[in-house]
Amino acid sequence: MPVSRLVLTNFRSYASASIEPGSGFVLLSGENGAGKTNILEAVSLLSPGRGLRGAALSEMARIGGEGGLAVAASLGDTDIGTGTVPAAPERRQVRINGAPASVNSLSEWLSVLWLTPAMDRLFTGSAGDRRRFLDRLVLALEPSHAHHAARYEAAMRARNKLLSEPDMADPSWLTALEEAMTEHGEALHQARLRTVEGLDRQLRETGDDEFPKASIALEGWTSGNLVAELRTSRDRDAAAGRATSGPHRQDLVVLHRVKNMPASRSSTGEQKALLLGLVLAHAELVAKRRDQPPILLLDEVAAHLDQRRRAALFARLVDKGQVWMTATEADLFDGIGEACRFHVQPGLVERA
Repeated sequence: MPVSRLVLTNFRSYASASIEPGSGFVLLSGENGAGKTNILEAVSLLSPGRGLRGAALSEMARIGGEGGLAVAASLGDTDIGTGTVPAAPERRQVRINGAPASVNSLSEWLSVLWLTPAMDRLFTGSAGDRRRFLDRLVLALEPSHAHHAARYEAAMRARNKLLSEPDMADPSWLTALEEAMTEHGEALHQARLRTVEGLDRQLRETGDDEFPKASIALEGWTSGNLVAELRTSRDRDAAAGRATSGPHRQDLVVLHRVKNMPASRSSTGEQKALLLGLVLAHAELVAKRRDQPPILLLDEVAAHLDQRRRAALFARLVDKGQVWMTATEADLFDGIGEACRFHVQPGLVERA
């Protein structure tokens, strides 16, 4: 369901702002530093997690404000709000139609996907970056993924702490934590595997256009008897200061399908096109699985594409749900057709 109204209060560069976008293209143009990405970040907070920048909540509060922040949105007849209060700047609160709700419950209302310039290094970056990217893809398809990820991480942190203090490491408590890691870790693995297999099929079925097709696979730890692996590796894990087995050791492997070449060895332009093609295919998969398209946030994507690929991108996105895009120059959106356009200046958003 698209966002029909977005209201920001003391968020980043905005003391207050209100936007009423359409259900299709939402185009934000303005100079560098005007606050375009801040708006996309606010929309990204309508889903679980730390948003498209991965920033701490306290960093999102407006400098010179009272210390809290609020992002509110209307989805038809449903009102969603999230933010913080000055007394607890890192404690995120969520309300659905005025009633308190968990952060993870947001994924039941919205699927939000994004692509930012910082993600251009995804294929050459760390396995952790690709794993977090994959988990965002999974979450858009399976909202319960956030619950299993949080429980797995909490159990793993508690186990690491116990192993670092051998005199206090109660074997029964260690066993309970390892059983929790196994239960939620298996759920993580299976959800990732379903998403990777489904997305790889979607990529194969997508018609040829200006974006090279990727081939993807899940690599690293595979499903097995994790509780036994953890039990036998306690000494090794204590020495390493971390768990050496589990789904937190997995990686998303991406190949250029036609060239059968690792994406990390493709040219910079090919990597950007491969990533964009992957995100577009995933958005189509989400639309099929959840019977509604996700909200797409594309930050400065048009600036990195030539005219031919921009036209191909706009054609892929027509009638694909609500798509928020930013650019420094409004003419980068030429040829996009019907759209809701805004001009962004520091602290101000106006209809263009």
